[in-house]
Amino acid sequence: MDLLNTLVEKGLRRELPSREEALAVLTTSDDDLLEVVAAAGKVRRQWFGRRVKLNYLVNLKSGLCPEDCSYCSQRLGSEAGILKYTWLKPDEASKAAAAGVAGGAKRVCLVASGRGPTDRDVDRVSKTIGAIKEQNADVEVCACLGLLSDGQAERLKAAGADAYNHNLNTSESTYGDITTTHTYADRVETVRHAQGAGLSACSGLIAGMGESDADLVDVVFALRALDPDSVPVNFLIPVEGTPLAGEWNLTPQRALRILAMVRFVCPDVEVRLAGGREVHLRTMQPLALHLVNSIFLGDYLTTEGQEGKADLDMIADAGFEVEGAGTATLPEHRSGGGCASACAPSDSAASDSAPSDSASSAGAEASSARTDLVTVRRRGAGTDLAPNA
Repeated sequence: MDLLNTLVEKGLRRELPSREEALAVLTTSDDDLLEVVAAAGKVRRQWFGRRVKLNYLVNLKSGLCPEDCSYCSQRLGSEAGILKYTWLKPDEASKAAAAGVAGGAKRVCLVASGRGPTDRDVDRVSKTIGAIKEQNADVEVCACLGLLSDGQAERLKAAGADAYNHNLNTSESTYGDITTTHTYADRVETVRHAQGAGLSACSGLIAGMGESDADLVDVVFALRALDPDSVPVNFLIPVEGTPLAGEWNLTPQRALRILAMVRFVCPDVEVRLAGGREVHLRTMQPLALHLVNSIFLGDYLTTEGQEGKADLDMIADAGFEVEGAGTATLPEHRSGGGCASACAPSDSAASDSAPSDSASSAGAEASSARTDLVTVRRRGAGTDLAPNA
């Protein structure tokens, strides 16, 4: 297929594809799916070999968020029956993180619900980072605390944080349909705060919220321009009690096409398979390892993932290997300022044009609801039960 040959060549050169090419990936047929995966897999292996980086989430503070993000079970007014608790103490968080590290995680992601941290919250998280680093000096720590104010990213960096996560989630044009209590521009500003402080930026998206193909391409192109080091791709987990509980728009095949598109647009970036992979990819999860080079191990913030041992078995059975602590995740050229300064520009003027009107809606491939696969987390952080790692 000429399209895939072109995308592979551009990916190996770190060249941005055109919007039309990215849209075309999302509209390929199921008959061509394995060819799409194989093509994107060539780009993945060029920059990351067969390594898979493991990341582990620790939910420092769960529920009671004042923001109204429609996809989130911790949102204002949520009726989801999730765990709700205030800040974990540093030793509690460190103990939870240690379980993930023992399971093979190279990065621990410290997440707290809320609009953004107060200065006292930054102090609290700084102590937690210190406790984790004292136990596991080599582990990477990524903070995810919401919108940052001036100086907070610098304080987290000084405390030992390696990265900061703040997702764009969806396209700028549809962001107001998902969240009204803050703006898309607020999110972009926070990612830039993190980058300006010398933190490795982590920013991604959520697919499956009813967006169009054009919306998906828009947000991924915006991420490419923002140039984070890692791009988590979440698939909406429709939790009962949230406004998007009825959104079941993804099939395993569509989820794979979305991951392939992200890999072609962000060829040398850590693409992380994040929340919702068990719900939407199901038995096709191993194929996704040919597209991504990073996954979350075990459970998520408020819902359960598959068992940690199953994650490790899946990686080994698919012929991949867990990335060790002493191995650099990113290609060497990204250590000096990222892809934005090194990648060739697109050869198409369409990169700045409006999305194609012919983009198909995500709902066209809607699958049946699999509510049986959505389980609220009742173990790990905030409970007396052992974590899943």
